[in-house]
Amino acid sequence: MKNWLLKTEPDVYGWKDLVAEGKTTWDGIKGGLAQKNLGKMQPGDHVFIYHTGREKRIIGTARVEAGPYVDPNQPGSRLLVVDVVPLAPLNRPVTLQELKQQAEPRDSVTSAELWKGWELLRIPRLSVVPVSEEQWKAVLELAEK
Repeated sequence: MKNWLLKTEPDVYGWKDLVAEGKTTWDGIKGGLAQKNLGKMQPGDHVFIYHTGREKRIIGTARVEAGPYVDPNQPGSRLLVVDVVPLAPLNRPVTLQELKQQAEPRDSVTSAELWKGWELLRIPRLSVVPVSEEQWKAVLELAEK
């Protein structure tokens, strides 16, 4: 099982929409690296839902229910999609600013090393981002503070 982060514009489709629907097909991903990452997702994988735009924060957790498969709404396309179900909101959203601060070398070099090179911080436009198990746990810990 792997962990991922999916970005979404909350004004278009946000955490509340996912919770209200109970399940959605995560589509609209067109970038090459994002599609490659989407193609690696498997049922049972855990997902952080990240609001982009003015919010820039991880808001909740979800699970990949099905996929990857070719988007049935894009005839002749090879774009992949996955089905996602919500699990739970974070106790407190974790902002991009907090994560960037965690990546700064300070007293704890290990903390900075955990975040160094993470695609969320390194490639800001990437909409499907792998999350290591250590990063997953650290985000959940930050959400408890």
